[in-house]
Amino acid sequence: MTSKERVLATLNRKDVDYPASWLGLPVPAAIPNLYRYFKVNSIPELKRNINDDIWPIEVPYNNAPFNDVGCALQFAELTEGGTQDERTLTAPGFFRGKTDPSEIDSFNWPNPSDYLDIEKAKQSVEEVSDEYFKMGIMWSAHFQDTCSAFGMEDALTTMMMYPDMFQAVINRITDFYLELNGLFYEATKGKLDAVLIGNDFGSQTALMVDPDMLRSYVFPGTKKLIDQAKSYGLKVVHHSCGSIFPIIQDLYDMGVDIVHPIQALASDMSAEHLSKEFKKGAFCGAVDAQELLVNGTPEDIKKRILELKKLFPTGLIISPSHEAILPDIAPENIEALFQAVKQ
Repeated sequence: MTSKERVLATLNRKDVDYPASWLGLPVPAAIPNLYRYFKVNSIPELKRNINDDIWPIEVPYNNAPFNDVGCALQFAELTEGGTQDERTLTAPGFFRGKTDPSEIDSFNWPNPSDYLDIEKAKQSVEEVSDEYFKMGIMWSAHFQDTCSAFGMEDALTTMMMYPDMFQAVINRITDFYLELNGLFYEATKGKLDAVLIGNDFGSQTALMVDPDMLRSYVFPGTKKLIDQAKSYGLKVVHHSCGSIFPIIQDLYDMGVDIVHPIQALASDMSAEHLSKEFKKGAFCGAVDAQELLVNGTPEDIKKRILELKKLFPTGLIISPSHEAILPDIAPENIEALFQAVKQ
């Protein structure tokens, strides 16, 4: 099977030669050690070395100093030389204390076409072999951005006390991403297999927001983003860290193909539990990146992978339980993960 065939079979819960897998997205600080260990000089070389199945396509969004579509909307004060880490949910946001929806246009909303590099988007997709499952990293975090727009505490208070104001902001943010994503989808039409969108809804132990509040104020925008991707024939991977068990079926019902990640140590999110509860729909993740990949030995990793393969003969893309590969994960444990997948 090619990588693409393997992933497509996995999300349809069909037989595979061996489980599909995804490295995730190594953070810059983790890359030098990975290069040294695997004796490579680039991420493409690394992915080929470990036989990774999913090829992430970053959206080329030129909003210096970030150059990151995940930071397309800046509601907090931008300091000189800021980095992505400056985008914080806890900082006061532009709309803090505002309750009148008519103020929605007082923010200087960016025009996506001013920042999206269309030619680079086309090139990024075309230079990857069609044997891989190509996934655009869209994020489109309309809920998290709304929390940033107010500051998280103020956002959640506004949702309850001034729902029209919260709705006005999240709708405007959703519209921004629909416009941006549409430009990217047109530029890559027929060349992309899937997109990753998402918001972090869960803490380690529970949802951060009552599920009915999510269904009322957040999921209508989620559904629009999913439907837009589906209209281009794309599979949808939905990301949310944390304990999100109560809304997993909601995600599938909205059209999500793959729920990412299985955050292994979060409440009700073990592979053992989810494999019993869900017989349809696919997952990605399950290899604990909080303890196992950080403190375990390669033999510990291999043992867990074999357990996961028994729990999910298909329907699971085996991957670290967080999309960011951090420097505290030893490269030999990454190697053990990918070796065990193919045993």
